Amino acid sequence: MAAEEEWLEPEAAAPEDAAGEVVDAVDGEPGDPHLLLGNRLNLHLYPRGCHRLSHLCAQRAPQLLEVEFLQLSGHEDPRLLEATLAQVPANLQHLRSLVLRGGQQQDVLGACSRGFLTTLPTGLSDLARLAHLDLSFNSLETLPACVPQMRGLSTLLLSYNCLSELPDSLGALPSLSFLSVSHNCLRTLPPALGSLSALQRLDLSENLLDTLPPEIGDLSSLTELNLASNQLQGLPISLVGLRSLRFLILHSNLLTSVPSGLAHLPLLARLDLRDNQLRDVPPELLDAPFVRLQGNPLGKALPASHSAPETPVTREMPRLFLNSDLDSFLVTPQGCLVTLGCGVRLRFPAGATADPVNIHYRLRLPEPRLVPLGPHDALLSAVLELRPHGVTFQQEVGLWLLFVPPRARRCREVVVRTLSDDSWSDLETHLEEEAPKRLWAHCQVPHFSWFLVVSRPVSNTCLVPPDGTLLCSSGHPGVKVTFPPGATDEPRRVRMQVVHMAGRELRALLEEPGAAASPLLCLSQRGTSSFLQPVTVQLPLPPGVTGLSLDRTSLHLLYWAPPAAAWDDITAQVALEITHLYARFRVTHFSWSVPPTPPQLPRPAPQRTRVPPTLIQGPRRYWLWHTTKSCVQGLARKAWERLRLHQVNLIALQRRRDPEQVLLQCLPRRKVDATLQRLLDRYRGPEPSDTVEMFEGEKFFAAFEKGIDVDADRPDCVEGRICFVFYSHLKNLKEVYVTTALDRRAQAVRGQVSFYRGAVSEEVPEEAAAARQRKGADPLWMATLPIKLPRLRGSQGPEQGQGASLSLAPLNLGDAETGFLTQSNLLNVAGRLGTDWPAVALHLGMPYRELQCIRHEFRDDLDGQIRCMLFSWAERQAGQPGAVGLLVRALEQSDRLDIAEEVRAILELGRQKYKDSIQRASLAPRDLAPPEPSASQSPESAQT
Repeated sequence: MAAEEEWLEPEAAAPEDAAGEVVDAVDGEPGDPHLLLGNRLNLHLYPRGCHRLSHLCAQRAPQLLEVEFLQLSGHEDPRLLEATLAQVPANLQHLRSLVLRGGQQQDVLGACSRGFLTTLPTGLSDLARLAHLDLSFNSLETLPACVPQMRGLSTLLLSYNCLSELPDSLGALPSLSFLSVSHNCLRTLPPALGSLSALQRLDLSENLLDTLPPEIGDLSSLTELNLASNQLQGLPISLVGLRSLRFLILHSNLLTSVPSGLAHLPLLARLDLRDNQLRDVPPELLDAPFVRLQGNPLGKALPASHSAPETPVTREMPRLFLNSDLDSFLVTPQGCLVTLGCGVRLRFPAGATADPVNIHYRLRLPEPRLVPLGPHDALLSAVLELRPHGVTFQQEVGLWLLFVPPRARRCREVVVRTLSDDSWSDLETHLEEEAPKRLWAHCQVPHFSWFLVVSRPVSNTCLVPPDGTLLCSSGHPGVKVTFPPGATDEPRRVRMQVVHMAGRELRALLEEPGAAASPLLCLSQRGTSSFLQPVTVQLPLPPGVTGLSLDRTSLHLLYWAPPAAAWDDITAQVALEITHLYARFRVTHFSWSVPPTPPQLPRPAPQRTRVPPTLIQGPRRYWLWHTTKSCVQGLARKAWERLRLHQVNLIALQRRRDPEQVLLQCLPRRKVDATLQRLLDRYRGPEPSDTVEMFEGEKFFAAFEKGIDVDADRPDCVEGRICFVFYSHLKNLKEVYVTTALDRRAQAVRGQVSFYRGAVSEEVPEEAAAARQRKGADPLWMATLPIKLPRLRGSQGPEQGQGASLSLAPLNLGDAETGFLTQSNLLNVAGRLGTDWPAVALHLGMPYRELQCIRHEFRDDLDGQIRCMLFSWAERQAGQPGAVGLLVRALEQSDRLDIAEEVRAILELGRQKYKDSIQRASLAPRDLAPPEPSASQSPESAQT
């Protein structure tokens, strides 16, 4: 990536008129050599790519003879695309890779749309050197006749098409080593498939296969076979002859038996039989460590059938278990039970859909624009998106979401929140405990949208009829609202929430020993704001206050309604009826007209103020206070904020074996000691920061200062600063690699990391230094903790310092188009693998003997084992296509989805920078605007 940017820099720095000449040449003379990047011709980045290629061919540009890699979009006009491809054999005679993928565009629901490609010109079979052909995400119903004639093909990708069968002629490809036909409509396979003697990887997942031909056992070189999410009921015995097989994926089928000989395949490292109909398996498989059998009815007897012989037996509902590399599944009218790899379960009852529907899902990291929280809500899960949005099911679908158990449960409840008709609402939710600290939130959903789990104050709702009713709080029995007959002429729904504030917090805030406050009452309604008859509201008197000893001049009824910024004292506008324990007042509406407050002397406005996170529009609030203070509106605002603030500490620790690896975390105050005790055997660093207060969903960032910088691009890194969003129940933790431009051979580098509130600004606020010395209201600066990079001894260099006794050669995995993983990125992956590294190594294809040698060589150094494994594999994969994708799949198959998601985000960041570099160098036309950030990107990553 750095080499590409270095090569492009002179073009980007060219004068304006020179850049204009290049653009004119592109538009007027597409034969301009600036379109060609080495031996690659990437026309899928340009509009009207077919026109550009046709013009290049017409110009007979000599550079075309050097092109080995060609990419075109499958969203071009089909006739124009076919005519353009017909010119390829005569003009690009050295072509080795041809990519004609669709999927670059999205439909109105945000799903990738298929390209328009339905066939290929027969002349493409003349490309004698073609080894890689990608036709994914198109509209192919049959395999083009020219494909089986491409004898040199080693990779053929046909995923996400409409193929219902494969021709027998496909077996005539002697060099084919990778064939992917996933997400199609295949019902049978041709026997000639067994003739592909060089085939190593075969992906047939997400089809409609119910049987396999016996000839599949003739694939002597096959190492990976994926048949997940089909309708297979049995397997041919010939599968036991696949002596080279390492991975056999058969989850989410209808298998009732499997051959016992699979246990004796010498190289088999994973046999995935999850979510089938297996009631009994051979003992050899039952005890094998590489077999996965979850989701099968093992040991259960067949259900007894009392129906007449001629009566058909109802088929058991299919079960699907999806790995994290799949983002969609098919639901038929038969219904199904689905378990997603991201901790979500779905139950589609029979008849929920009249026609087959393809469901897409994605679990998004929480960020303020995706998380609607009320003032007293807490987020307990990530955000789940299910598409297509708005599609109504004929029967409600069951949804189960994993969530973090809330710390406070008194007078609070857990609900699933969803977006419906452009507004957020809470669904009726039931909690199910699978194991200690493993809780599911279960609800029924009529359609798909966005879903998340939140903890909120207990909500009581009633429908007020014209005859009147009584609404009581289930958390605070003394809080009641009485609606008399005739209060409304049509039914109106009213909701009540009650929030309690500890008396000691209020007394500390007011600095008054006798101060007290009633529970905070929140009321909201649907319908007009005024009632036809007065409504009676009852609140308990503040603790320690009774009607007999009450000084009415010290009693204040406070009111707040959105979007007001302050509380109002409405004591003089209502008639308070005081009993021994309660205060009652009557209202005809839930809003008030408050006289203006007297003018105050002007105060100099601070340069910056702390802004709490955006909240969903809240209800009206009533609060009864007992205090000798005469003006309590401002104090009420502070007390209400105190209810929403969380006390936290910030920590910054460096790994003992690798000081360049820094752990940053924001912890609730009560968890600091236990967390440090767990971490200090691997990390060391300064004491935690002083206690600071943060709102739920508040943004903050960490800035490295005094010679310390972030070492690599990250999706959450903006201008060298790491972005955070605080959620009290989720892990606010990030590990980063840092570096320095200073010479560490002369002396150690003593830097620091500072934490600031708010989104990342263009530069650290100038008043931050002064803020560190004062205790002002809401300063942006929160804490500064020291970071020390030790002096490098002898001939030790920066690269050697990161690897301890390990010598790590600099390398990059991937390419400019798909994104790079740098050495620093790989170090970050290695630092987080921990004891899962052997599983990842096996899924990467490393032999078990090599793992044993690594364990012996670094027998007292876990970090050394991990790095030796990862970098020895990476050095062998350098320059190989698909290496990064293999690493992502290995992480997912080892259940390290957290690292896999981070790697994907890093790759996406690299791809975006590559496209931007092309446009900066004027290789793209000026009217081609950079792509808008997608919904999955955070605002911080969009700024990078």
